[in-house]
Amino acid sequence: MKKKLQGKIRLNDIHELCRMTQGKDNNHRKEELYQITFDEDDRVAFNALHAMSHFDLANNEWLYCKHDNLIDRVMKEKHVGKCRLMLNLLLRQPFEKDLLRPDFIDFCIAKISACAQPCAIRAYCIKLAYEQMKYYPELLEELKMALDMLNQEALSPGLLSAKRQIMEKIRRELGDRTLNK
Repeated sequence: MKKKLQGKIRLNDIHELCRMTQGKDNNHRKEELYQITFDEDDRVAFNALHAMSHFDLANNEWLYCKHDNLIDRVMKEKHVGKCRLMLNLLLRQPFEKDLLRPDFIDFCIAKISACAQPCAIRAYCIKLAYEQMKYYPELLEELKMALDMLNQEALSPGLLSAKRQIMEKIRRELGDRTLNK
């Protein structure tokens, strides 16, 4: 499998890797692909993460048990592409109220306001921050303030879209909670 991930890969290669790892009978292949994401060769590790980002919903559930590991990894990752793909994988996972990680919430908030970060990373962090903070009105208020601070800079269309989507969710969430009191 690692040999397929060396060099440039095409969408057909990614689909072939996804077919190879489909189903519960191939969980050992999913694990093999996941272990390749740790490879010293950034290209190989990036390609493995890229393939995993194309898992269908059923096979993506296999990654749920890697949730904390992915969070630990993404907070240390220096490679922008691998960071983006890990954030993408995390966005496809549920965040449960009882299992939230304050360190990851802080990481997301810091990335949102970091102008030097690529648009995709900032947009994913906006969405991930919401997924974690939506359980607590006081945290939603904090996220709203962080998003309001973005008004001071010119935002790319992708970042502006993510901000608008989450601001609308925050308005609905805080409005609903206010009405229910």
